[in-house]
Amino acid sequence: MITIRIQTLTSLILVALPCLAADAVQVEGKNIRIEFDASMHSRVVALLGGHETAIGDFTPSEFVRAAGTDIKDFVIQSHTRQPVQDRLGSGFQTVITGTAPLLKNVMIAGRPPLSLKKIVTVTVYDAFPRMAFFDVEYTNSGASDFLVSGWTNQSYSISAAPSAVQPAFWSYQSGSYESRPDWLLPLKPGFHQENFLGMNDTDYGGGTPVVDVWRQDVGIGVGHVEMVPKLVSLPVTMREAGPATVAVEAKRDQALKPGSTLKTLRTFVAVHQGDYFQTLRDYRDVMIAQGVRFDAAPESAFGPIWCAWGYGRKFTPAQVYNALPVVKKLGFTWVTIDDGWQTAQGDWFLWPQKFPNGDADMRALVDKIHAEGFKAQLWWAPLAADPGTELLKKHPEMLLLNADGSKQKISYWNSWYLCPADPAVVEYHKAIVVKAMRDWGFDGLKLDGQHMNGAPPCYNPAHKHARPEESVEAMPDFFRAIYQAARSVKPDALVEFCPCGTAYSFFTLPFMNMSVASDPKSAWQVRTKGKTLKALAGDAMAYFGDHVDMTKDDFASTVGVGGVVGTNFTWPEGSAERKRGDLTPAREQNFDKWLGIYKEKMLSRGEYLGALYDIGFDRPETHAIRKDGNLYYAFFATQWDGKITLRGLADRSYRITDYVDHKQLGTVHGPAASLNVKFEKHLLLEATPE
Repeated sequence: MITIRIQTLTSLILVALPCLAADAVQVEGKNIRIEFDASMHSRVVALLGGHETAIGDFTPSEFVRAAGTDIKDFVIQSHTRQPVQDRLGSGFQTVITGTAPLLKNVMIAGRPPLSLKKIVTVTVYDAFPRMAFFDVEYTNSGASDFLVSGWTNQSYSISAAPSAVQPAFWSYQSGSYESRPDWLLPLKPGFHQENFLGMNDTDYGGGTPVVDVWRQDVGIGVGHVEMVPKLVSLPVTMREAGPATVAVEAKRDQALKPGSTLKTLRTFVAVHQGDYFQTLRDYRDVMIAQGVRFDAAPESAFGPIWCAWGYGRKFTPAQVYNALPVVKKLGFTWVTIDDGWQTAQGDWFLWPQKFPNGDADMRALVDKIHAEGFKAQLWWAPLAADPGTELLKKHPEMLLLNADGSKQKISYWNSWYLCPADPAVVEYHKAIVVKAMRDWGFDGLKLDGQHMNGAPPCYNPAHKHARPEESVEAMPDFFRAIYQAARSVKPDALVEFCPCGTAYSFFTLPFMNMSVASDPKSAWQVRTKGKTLKALAGDAMAYFGDHVDMTKDDFASTVGVGGVVGTNFTWPEGSAERKRGDLTPAREQNFDKWLGIYKEKMLSRGEYLGALYDIGFDRPETHAIRKDGNLYYAFFATQWDGKITLRGLADRSYRITDYVDHKQLGTVHGPAASLNVKFEKHLLLEATPE
């Protein structure tokens, strides 16, 4: 039974109705159904694999907050259904209208009664069968002003499956925090993460506007499909005893005058089987249909990378010159000049102590790199400017300012934010790109810094923003300008984007051609970030597993997910302050082995089959790649002794090889096969058709 709450000025009446009352509404797509009760509460039903699965109970899924109260109950007045054709294709649109007639609990003494009309438009498309899209609006139908402090869409409950294994749920979290937490994690009772996509610290913010929770049989994802970043939260919660919840929320005061309307962002709910990969891939496809474009990375982007960061900011050109012979012998194709070439963040001209002849010295270094057969990449931290720099002395108006007039700090460099929405800031950075690539001869850029993932609102009066949020929404266009400037000089330029542990903002992904594991805290993060970024950006973008030195030379985690390998080792031994990076003879032998494997298989150019295995519930953890007719499997576990399953095979025989240790493991027959194996840490297999 469902209870509808009808609030009047003098009484509170409870009316019991059947679960599918005559005035309830259902919206059904090919693989998803949304059921609304008479109070406009709803639940999601997945229509997958020939089964109907109610993911949770009815909840007040769309509501507003006013005077500290959530207005959740609206009596359905009408609903219509009609076909639709727009940029997402053909489908059907259901419009449901309801009212909260007299809002006694938010009334203001001496004023006429408040009332609110709610219209929910739900659209399902043939091209996106697992998704339903929501446009929600609220109109003040009373005679007094009505102050709204926020809204919530897609607030759903996800029940644990009967006799669920533990953990009952896994989740994809997309918020960015200074602690740099895992993007994928099991949910535990008492868990809560807000996933606010604004600033969660002075320089940590942004993210992809999607969260997902799944159990073994079914999962649910929610998010928004706006074309620029928005200051919303996507909270995920698991109560101490009971279900998990997801939602899309926005908090902002807005006065609704009589007859005026508040429209929320366009949001969605998606269902799937397996893990979160399908939701992210569906979201990506929707954004592409709305005009987002991803360029294929140049072939050079898939070459292995050696970076001089092992020497730290005090590196010298001589150290780079001395390392080139061994870098070349091992087969690296990129050489990166990292942090320490510049005078200061913001003053992006050469440090005289290292480059006494200025541009000529840097050009000579790049020419030497080229002469040895490498491509050259330059590290850079755009939008950061140190206090006391020449830039800020001449152009203090470029700074991003907070509402109280203070500067926004970038913690790692003790720098200040520049405003990405200021045209002068954009032009200043474009000129640096042209100088680095045209005058110095670099072939690519390594853009670095957690502050690049999102910006706070800017209140600098010099910029004359129509809204402070213009700086938030301008970040993608700023990096579009950087990307286009680089490619205007060299069409095959490598543009690597490393937001230092933050959960990538989807909106900047189209303006790079290499994503990065981005300072991984573990090999698990290398693999899960790889899976996530291949879902969002596709296989045509290079994914760099970052410096393998960070994960104790765990090449398998990068190779196994189709990543590009790289390092920041120092050579010869004892040539840097941080001795842990030295290339010892033993490390050199291991590097030689894995560079050979990487260059022979080039799985970074394959098709990552992210929907084949559930990274939360399948054991051992498994990743699969298809390339040149073969399938490649990467299994990970501390220790494993038992059966593994090979999915995605055709109906034919395959020869199975451990391609790391060159062992033949026999023959299997598709489409699904299994083997009994024993391994520690990892097992990488190749399935070759016979």
